Amino acid sequence: MKKLLQNPRMSVGECRKIGIAVNKKVHQKAGGDIGVDVMDEDWDTLVILDGTRYDTFEENNVLDGKLEFRRSRGSQSSEFIQGNFSGEEVHDTVYVTANPYVTELEDGVFHSVINLLTEWDDELQTVVPETVVDAAMDAFERYPNKRLIVHFMQPHYPFIGEKGRSMNHRGFAPTDDSNLRSDRSIWNELQYDISEDTPAEVKEAYEENLRLVFPHVQRIIDEIPGKTVVSADHGNLLGDRLSPIPVRAYGHPRGLRAPELVKVPWFVVEGETRRDIKSDPPEEEDQSSLDEDMVEDRLQALGYK
Repeated sequence: MKKLLQNPRMSVGECRKIGIAVNKKVHQKAGGDIGVDVMDEDWDTLVILDGTRYDTFEENNVLDGKLEFRRSRGSQSSEFIQGNFSGEEVHDTVYVTANPYVTELEDGVFHSVINLLTEWDDELQTVVPETVVDAAMDAFERYPNKRLIVHFMQPHYPFIGEKGRSMNHRGFAPTDDSNLRSDRSIWNELQYDISEDTPAEVKEAYEENLRLVFPHVQRIIDEIPGKTVVSADHGNLLGDRLSPIPVRAYGHPRGLRAPELVKVPWFVVEGETRRDIKSDPPEEEDQSSLDEDMVEDRLQALGYK
């Protein structure tokens, strides 16, 4: 209440928060299509562009291939990862990922997990696309007979393009002086109507964040043989009105099944050849460099906490 009195505009965010909570309950009770099982689909390399809306992909795509869509199993990365991989044994697959939520999975799901959280860019507060694509190339050289999942963090916030870097908030580092930076993600600030950046400016930065990852996806298509699919774990709300309670929402709240969140691109590049995929026992995973504090810090920087 004290915060609301100090900043009455925050009441907008509280009303939206209530509306989102009601919509979540409605969506959960409605049930229906749980979404695609990505492991049942036909591909040799699956590229995940974190938080990509179908319409944003369609409008900005520069890759050659066939655009389809699928319904994701989650509106947030944790839901996607749990919904597709938890309890599974996909030992013909190597997962190269910059997303912190892979640490929630039990051991032995994949043949190998290449976790890039230790390759964090401290200035940009994320894992940059160059790091991910280099790791993907190394993984293919090491595991030429495995399916590859390559999970980029872009276009997910923080925004690292020219427009994005010029904005007030690019990510939250837990070591920062809290008097100098907000501990809210840009989506929370828009939700509460307290952002210094307009929704249009944030949308522009989000689209820029998608465009800058395409050259790295193209490199995967060009240099790793086989059938490649480019998709997303979930979409992103950019002030879209929800249903049935028509409040505006931003980001990707867990538990919502709005079309802008669960309709994701499924972009197919057939490739000239197919890889000979084989399953082998999982490799022992070394997570010694990934302590809980590091994972929490990364999640907070990405706006999940």
